[in-house]
Amino acid sequence: MTTLALAIALFLLANLVVALVAAARGPTSADRMLMALLFGTTGTGILALLAAAGAGAAAVDVALVLALLAAIGGIAFAKRAWRARHHVSD
Repeated sequence: MTTLALAIALFLLANLVVALVAAARGPTSADRMLMALLFGTTGTGILALLAAAGAGAAAVDVALVLALLAAIGGIAFAKRAWRARHHVSD
């Protein structure tokens, strides 16, 4: 199980590298925010897999904090985008 968890974590890490390149090239701020959300969810998955592979319970705590920050960041971006769109149409 440990080898499988580490292999999946490595695959997810490679996915994050591709997302980093896409975030750097993203034409809009919405594209960049989606990549930031991808970092949060994929990072949570990687940390949970590392915790299952034996990294310890602290990795689970960090994963939960990362998931919470990603969710808060997504909500903040959506509220800001909604306000900007609402004020432009007036």
